[in-house]
Amino acid sequence: MNSITVRPVLNGNDKRAFIRFPWKIYEGNTYWVPPLLSDRKKLLDTKKNPFYKHAQLQLWLAERNGVVVGRIGAVVNENHIKEHGEQVGFFGFFESVNEAAVANLLFDQAVGWLRERGMKAVRGPASPSVNDEYGLLVDGFNRSPVILMPYNPAYYIQLIENYGFRKAKDLYSYHLRSEKVFTEKFTRVSEMFKKREGVVFRSLNMKDFDNEVERIREMYNRGWSRNWGAVPMTKEEFEYTAKDLKPIVNPELVVIAELKGKPVGFGLTVPDLNIVLKDNKRGYLVPALVRLLLFKKRINFVRIVILGVLPEFRNSGIGGVLFYETGVRGVRNGMMQGEAGWVNDDNVMMNRGAEMMNGEKYKTYRIYELSL
Repeated sequence: MNSITVRPVLNGNDKRAFIRFPWKIYEGNTYWVPPLLSDRKKLLDTKKNPFYKHAQLQLWLAERNGVVVGRIGAVVNENHIKEHGEQVGFFGFFESVNEAAVANLLFDQAVGWLRERGMKAVRGPASPSVNDEYGLLVDGFNRSPVILMPYNPAYYIQLIENYGFRKAKDLYSYHLRSEKVFTEKFTRVSEMFKKREGVVFRSLNMKDFDNEVERIREMYNRGWSRNWGAVPMTKEEFEYTAKDLKPIVNPELVVIAELKGKPVGFGLTVPDLNIVLKDNKRGYLVPALVRLLLFKKRINFVRIVILGVLPEFRNSGIGGVLFYETGVRGVRNGMMQGEAGWVNDDNVMMNRGAEMMNGEKYKTYRIYELSL
């Protein structure tokens, strides 16, 4: 008998099996970066993670003769529904062996659960939201993911599209190299702008961390809330995320742009810890911390996670100079390469900014949608 069954995750043992299943899929894959088991547990903790105060999550495992062969999650995000006025649910945490029968049964469960809750369409992958791991890698499989970005086998494209999902949006990541970024013209124009316009670019003040986080949250929610798929983060969510990022943040790489003493934009850039964590094969926290202490000097790559300005300053030129200032600070800290991403495929200004820095579009992530 070779039957496949799909059942909901109901207890701690099920959740552990859910979290550990990717190790089976990526065994022998030299590009995959094992996540920290403790981070996965936090992400899925519906009691402590403030995201779940406005969202419902259901997880499933697919098994063949008692052996896990796939997993999936479904999410109803009430804040997304309120923000965008659309009854859209999400699938995420999708992992599967390369068999349509397994994937189809998983999607049947997630889609059915979302339909029962009144959703008119399903998007994903979102694990569990736009503010977490988002999108399916569809181009750039020969490079490891940078920090906080997803990775998946190429065959997931076919499994998802065969079920009926179609492209809703592509997200781009750009590879930046210091020797290509700082052209004579880019440097001259940026420095001239800084002197002429009186814009001040300062580092994150770690001694005033809580207030700084709130300033950045207000800018983020004002500046990004109308982007496709974006959802403003609650104060509790933002503080929860900031607490996780605080130990790895280099304050010089969190740049706040101010005009006449008021913040008008910011850039959040973090070191790519995945360079070291890639060899933390089992995903345990203590060995990861030891590796980070021993091999910290190997980290010469950063990810520009967020960069932008408030809506009223988008045509002011501040955004371009914020890119420049971020690059200067990265090089000063020994980071000679980096990734800017992700950027929506229709975000003209940010794509233009990355291209102005001679960024190479080297990875594409896709959000899929299925109408119900």
